[in-house]
Amino acid sequence: MDEDSFSEMSSTSWFGRIGGAFKGIVFGLVLMAVAFGLLFWNEGRAVKQYKTLQEGGGMVRSVALDKVDPGNEGRLVHVAGRAVTEATLADQELGVRAQAIGLIRDVEMYQWKESKRSETKKKFGGGEETVTTYSYAKEWEKKIINSGNFKKPEGRSNPTRMAYESKTTLADDVRLGAFRLPDFLVRKIGNETSLALGPDLKPPPNLQGKIHRQANGFYLGADPATPQIGDLRIQYRVILPVDISLVARQAGPSFEPYKTSAGGTIELLETGIHAADTMFQKAQQSNTLMTWGLRGGGFLLMMIGANLILAPLAVFADVVPAIGSLIGAGAKLISALLAGILSLITIGIAWFVYRPLIGIAFAVVAGALLVPIFRKMKKAKPVQPPPVAPPPVPGS
Repeated sequence: MDEDSFSEMSSTSWFGRIGGAFKGIVFGLVLMAVAFGLLFWNEGRAVKQYKTLQEGGGMVRSVALDKVDPGNEGRLVHVAGRAVTEATLADQELGVRAQAIGLIRDVEMYQWKESKRSETKKKFGGGEETVTTYSYAKEWEKKIINSGNFKKPEGRSNPTRMAYESKTTLADDVRLGAFRLPDFLVRKIGNETSLALGPDLKPPPNLQGKIHRQANGFYLGADPATPQIGDLRIQYRVILPVDISLVARQAGPSFEPYKTSAGGTIELLETGIHAADTMFQKAQQSNTLMTWGLRGGGFLLMMIGANLILAPLAVFADVVPAIGSLIGAGAKLISALLAGILSLITIGIAWFVYRPLIGIAFAVVAGALLVPIFRKMKKAKPVQPPPVAPPPVPGS
């Protein structure tokens, strides 16, 4: 057996599986309830965001950057230009400095990582046999992995803390013309690039012999060529000055989220120079994508929940594995169909609540299409078989 992996086998009886399947019904009902709530909430969120962006797009005004006009105080404004700063940011612990909008320190630790793979086989009589394989490998990870939770932690111990952790430092004074950008907008800028450390940078004296210089950071350990558990790899990135476009509420010489009468807020920021209408169009597209993504997520939760509710049927039939697999496949298909129907019904109800005019219009159209179909079904007469001629009389 490979020293970095091992397998164990477990069995579950038919009665044990039935008990687990019935417990799964409760979880399935909870998932379906969550799916109903998610789908209903998503439609309301989508309408609210759509109205918010529509309202904002109709009132936004583009303003100049050379001065702050008090006449625009509290208004929704659009500005575009170069975000810059004169601040010098520093990582005091390791002595790294850079003139930038943001200084990002990324830290990774060389650690043991556990992965698990299971293979389940059905047995005649309804039971199951599961073989679970645990594998262990040494990898670079940004977060501490608790080796105490490993199935077999012996000989695979990770440190419980990092000497240095990842962190982001932002400049206090980022300017866009005559305006100052608040932190919540600075965090949206992006434009990150690796920071090449200068040749004159020296590590702290207390780390001499333990830390090694690299192109854009440090290596904390004995030898970068042969990493050991607990070694750290530290790299730096910076957010550099860049052209941006933003839409927000003018608040003195700065900005804050703009609250619309629809109840939503607007604070849009994109890299590059963009017109206000282009930014609102893109925001509407993002809203549409998010709406469909959450619809898909709600449908998936609904399908998983329905499948858990129907699972006992397949378990009962698993006394003969071939029959159980067939019924299980049928249950999955029914779950998908049921999830689709219930999802559409939920979305339809939400439309009547949040989009009554559209909901009523669709109901009217659907009714207009169904009426002639029902009429034809009602008028349709069963097809009569052709009359059968009587047999000829002998001798006639």
